[in-house]
Amino acid sequence: MTGLLPPPGVPALLSGATPPGVYRLPPTDAPDDVAALATGADWHPARLRLAHVHDKAAFLDRCAADLDFPSWFGHNWDALADCLTDLSWWREAGKTRGHLLLAEDWETFRKSAPADARTAEAILTDAVGFWAGHDPVLAVLLA
Repeated sequence: MTGLLPPPGVPALLSGATPPGVYRLPPTDAPDDVAALATGADWHPARLRLAHVHDKAAFLDRCAADLDFPSWFGHNWDALADCLTDLSWWREAGKTRGHLLLAEDWETFRKSAPADARTAEAILTDAVGFWAGHDPVLAVLLA
């Protein structure tokens, strides 16, 4: 299981004091507030809402919708990895310091589909590793 975002939390992640990674968001941090902090720090926040997502197919469908994946997304694990390691489709006008993926209701998904959640987390971890040292970086918070 991924570790809790270390203190001092989100501000340190956004400033670069905490390295990008896949972290559990402390329960005291609200996703709305985190998204606003990210925007204010010139990061691109993306919210993946996993309420009522209980299997691989629903997870991949939600990724496609919430993350605005390109039309070529194939709705399988390999395609998820491809989308997360080629963020050219996710670039917005202007410069961003990083991309912050907020996976909300992660624990619900993890309990409903533990094997799928482990696979998804491994893909997220690989994607964060792929972008390490690049500009912009990718970080993931499991909320």
